[in-house]
Amino acid sequence: MQFFKRKQLSEVRDGAGKSGLVKSLGAVDLIFLGLGGIIGTGIFVLTGLAAAQYAGPAITLSFLLGGIACVFTALAFAELASMLPVSGSAYSYAQVTVGEGISMLVGWTIVMVFSFGSATVASGWSGYVIGILESAGVFLPTALTKIPAEGGWINLPAVFIVMLLTSIVLRGTEGATRFNGILVVVKLLAIGLFIFLAVPHVDANNWVTFAPKGFDGIAAGAAVIFMAYTGFDAVATAAEECKNPNRDLPIGIIGSLVGSAILYVIVAGLLTAIAPYSQLNNPQPMAFALRLNGISVGATLVATGAIAGMTTVILTQIFAQARILMMMARDGLIPGAFASVHPRFSTPYVGILVSGFFVILIAGFLPVSTLGQISSMATLMVFAFVSLAVMILRYTRPNERRPFRCPAVYLVASLSCGLCLFLFSQLFWVNWKPYLLATLVGLITYLGYGYWHSKARVTGSAS
Repeated sequence: MQFFKRKQLSEVRDGAGKSGLVKSLGAVDLIFLGLGGIIGTGIFVLTGLAAAQYAGPAITLSFLLGGIACVFTALAFAELASMLPVSGSAYSYAQVTVGEGISMLVGWTIVMVFSFGSATVASGWSGYVIGILESAGVFLPTALTKIPAEGGWINLPAVFIVMLLTSIVLRGTEGATRFNGILVVVKLLAIGLFIFLAVPHVDANNWVTFAPKGFDGIAAGAAVIFMAYTGFDAVATAAEECKNPNRDLPIGIIGSLVGSAILYVIVAGLLTAIAPYSQLNNPQPMAFALRLNGISVGATLVATGAIAGMTTVILTQIFAQARILMMMARDGLIPGAFASVHPRFSTPYVGILVSGFFVILIAGFLPVSTLGQISSMATLMVFAFVSLAVMILRYTRPNERRPFRCPAVYLVASLSCGLCLFLFSQLFWVNWKPYLLATLVGLITYLGYGYWHSKARVTGSAS
């Protein structure tokens, strides 16, 4: 049955060698790409929201729980990425483990992660920019800063940043990663400044009620902030542009995740220690907490770093989504134009432009609060699948060369899968309708187009 036809590992690797993408990235580039994708809305926006609505000061434990699940998943990702250094990430892993139909749904779920996630971040970016402008006495018309459902016409700042970053990603990987690296440094300096300014103002009284909703609140908080950890998986989508993917991909994936998790826990702890958690439900919790302690200049500098942080997340997700679309097009599951590489810039330009267009529609005109949670749900499903895939390949291909091997793979991958599915369940009952609707669109796309145009169907090459 074609739905379950699998590709050979050698076939996937051979396809990667014909992509036409330029190999320009090293281990440091990948770590910065991961940090660019991870550290953004999660630390600058969602920390306050999750603390106020769910976990209280125990948001530190929420980040720790999510981080543990991600570390386990990152080890699985690293093994698969070293085995299959291709741009398709989890989509390509599905091609060789469970077959074409499931891989289409996995690929579509990754597209959901990046589309809804980057739109959510663009909305947060807009909120920070508007806040800084208003603090300087500049007020933009409501019609140009709010979506129709909020009484406006369009969220123009969100549209602007997506258009700008789409053009940067379009013009080449090397330039995009250089721009990303600069902004990563800026936001790391902003986080360092926040830590430095916050430490003298720690008040233990703010932690008296540590977990107001108990473990349920901690778990719900972990599910809500989980999209804060998306980004390290985007490193795997750059595999075909790595100089030495077998060595550098594991370094980039694990290094960027561990560094981000440590910063998340530290910042979450300090944030709830310098301000009452109930007051942190606002678009600028870190800047708000500093202003509450009379540090106005520092608040403005941190807000500027937050803008840089969210900029790199949007850039990384547009970068990664275009490469997933390229891989799906290479297999015939979506139109072949998505696999086209620009003759001058050596980038998958059709996928970049289409990705940017849809993110503009979502961020500019649609409410994104629910979409952010759908992005977290989609991420959790992808991570759960990767954990299954690494175990399947260990069982079916035990002698395959693995430059990086996940330690205690069956234990680690099982824990990763279990934690991801548990956190998924915390969000599913609230958002199941839009999530299943978005998934249904992917299934219809496969049945209406992918099944009939699949390269496996035409050549009969899959097993």
